[in-house]
Amino acid sequence: MKNFLLKDISPGSFFSKPVYLDEHFILTAPELNFSPELLKILAEWEFREVRSEGEPREEYSGTEEVIQETEGRAEKALLSDGAEIQDAEKFYNDFLKYVENLFGQIAAKKDIHFSQIAQRVKELCDVTRENRRYILRVMKSDLSGQNYLASHALKSTIIAVIIGSFIKLPNHRLIELGVAALLHEIGMIKLPPQTYLSSRPLSPQERKLISGHPILSFNMLKGFDFPLVVSLAALEHHERENGGGYPQKLTGDKISLYAKIIAVACSYEALTSTRPHKDAKDGYSGMLDLLKNEGKQYDDTIVKALVFSLSIYPIGLYVLLSNGKKGQVVDVNPENPKFPMVQVFGELTPDGKNRIIETSQNGVFISRPLRKEEIV
Repeated sequence: MKNFLLKDISPGSFFSKPVYLDEHFILTAPELNFSPELLKILAEWEFREVRSEGEPREEYSGTEEVIQETEGRAEKALLSDGAEIQDAEKFYNDFLKYVENLFGQIAAKKDIHFSQIAQRVKELCDVTRENRRYILRVMKSDLSGQNYLASHALKSTIIAVIIGSFIKLPNHRLIELGVAALLHEIGMIKLPPQTYLSSRPLSPQERKLISGHPILSFNMLKGFDFPLVVSLAALEHHERENGGGYPQKLTGDKISLYAKIIAVACSYEALTSTRPHKDAKDGYSGMLDLLKNEGKQYDDTIVKALVFSLSIYPIGLYVLLSNGKKGQVVDVNPENPKFPMVQVFGELTPDGKNRIIETSQNGVFISRPLRKEEIV
């Protein structure tokens, strides 16, 4: 593995073999070039070099060696995921119904209690930590107008819990974070749905209403006697490190930790979900957008925690493999996070299980994410 200084890499060039940012994850594959935008992002993050066993070149010319697939430990670890996926989907759908009912209670002006919600969030934390690779694969990306707030809240909570687990928050704090993430947009219930579901440009008055929803969320949670740290997270989740957020225009260390985590989780969820005014981005593109951190909006530590806990090719991402086959990322390899485990479409093991391979630098690796129209 050789080191290459970023200043010596020509914009638009390709490497003949995968390129690594560091020991944690793959940065580009041979089919992905070093765009000027990517080089700029890396420079802004103060990365000076990358690593690869290949060589830079001006044009993509395909892989140079015969690819041998590696199985072994990956297939033994994940022989079949059919039952687990079904269990995860049932849990996710049941929890989504719980969130919808919870939001309905709040809209009907019924009291809610922190301890009861915390108990359900504890269950979500346990399931997410134990079955992260399945939960992430069943999270829905389509917009459902009536249940938009509940869907956004649940997906943001799962991502926030994953970040919180990565930075090793104690269990009681992880539960507080989860409750805050679940209810961070609760103030939206008081707004007309067309203000946050519309595909048209908002009027100045509608934008003003939207920018006030964190205050509504804070006042509602405070009125329900929730812990102050939870209420503050809802108030501050749209604040930004550079002071460009709202409603208080806080900067840097004035923003609470839970709010910083929710800001990143919420933004990643928004990037990778369908909205009336936009299509969903794939997980890889969403990660690169957050890595840009344009204007230094987000806490670098939290962004890195998201990237390192999900990988640059997140679980659930549909990918094209270097051998021309298609698949889906189903897990991060804990012993070698650079190469995720991928379920190969249309292939089974001799005993009828879904075929899962461990990607590797000398075997099959991810060439690029699949476009929506390529997923068949």
